Amino acid sequence: MARALADFRVLLLDQRGTGRSTPVGPVLPGESASDQAEYLTHFRADSIVRDLELIRAELGVDRWSLLGQSFGGFTSLTYLSLAPEGLREVLITGGLAPISNRPVDDIYAATWQRVREANERFHDRYPGDRDRLRAILNRLDAEDVRLPSGDRLTSRRFRQVGMWLGSSSGFERLHQLLELPFGSPAFLHDAQSASGWERNPIYATLHESSYADGQATRWSARRLAPEDAVRGDLLGAEHVFPWMWDDYAGLRAHRQAAELLAEHRWPSLYDVERLGRNDVPVAATVYVDDVYVERAFAEETARRVRGLRAWVTNEYAHDGLRADGERILGRLLDLVRGRA
Repeated sequence: MARALADFRVLLLDQRGTGRSTPVGPVLPGESASDQAEYLTHFRADSIVRDLELIRAELGVDRWSLLGQSFGGFTSLTYLSLAPEGLREVLITGGLAPISNRPVDDIYAATWQRVREANERFHDRYPGDRDRLRAILNRLDAEDVRLPSGDRLTSRRFRQVGMWLGSSSGFERLHQLLELPFGSPAFLHDAQSASGWERNPIYATLHESSYADGQATRWSARRLAPEDAVRGDLLGAEHVFPWMWDDYAGLRAHRQAAELLAEHRWPSLYDVERLGRNDVPVAATVYVDDVYVERAFAEETARRVRGLRAWVTNEYAHDGLRADGERILGRLLDLVRGRA
């Protein structure tokens, strides 16, 4: 923020369905599942971009600079596809999505491989934690352990603590959790807060759709899941499964809509031809060991967006902007303005 304020007036936008933009909890109570699902189709990046264009026009801004982290980067690519005339320059961190109608199964196969590699790096750093993890999973299968929310802590839910493996301090957070006394208040609190699925329910319900560029997802992460991610000790990351709408109380209102959306054929998010003719300056980070966004696909996208300058680095995890924002933002500004 300090680096941004040196150059910009900063506007922080809560995308539709989150923050103060009418957060989505239970969807249209009393309405049919099909009506609920149809309502949720209006919360993807294409709708968000149209919201941003309305805000830009309301403020009387000719062109503005855009910074997008992770899904914000995906949305930035959609913005460049739909309304580049509103953009002065675009900075993307950890968010170069595949843009060429790549099958969603290719994407999730790659993310499972990346998270497997992250699991191995974690156990190399903390070799004693594999036995601790297996003991916890076995106890969760055998015992009815309740979280502060009242939900049962199942072994499949606990495997989702692997979400931390994609962040800068995640290995240490996971190690600390595994060392806590099983069933203690600290253990249960940290296990409950390990993922943000329930804070914004559309995160889970619409997650796979963010990769659905003209296709249906049909629970891709579940179909591509390795056996040891289902019954073994492989921790997953940003992977959604149908059982989550049972194990997380905050998601249950979306269960039927989520099932319908998994079969929904989503429209395309990107105009590849327009991106190939792009004339808006763009700079982006590509993180070598990103657990959430596949490096090979990100580099492919960087080559297909005309004028995009990529900084490929192994210095940061997916949340590099949070870990060292001043340096990352400064370098991207230098790249996009031709100073580096």
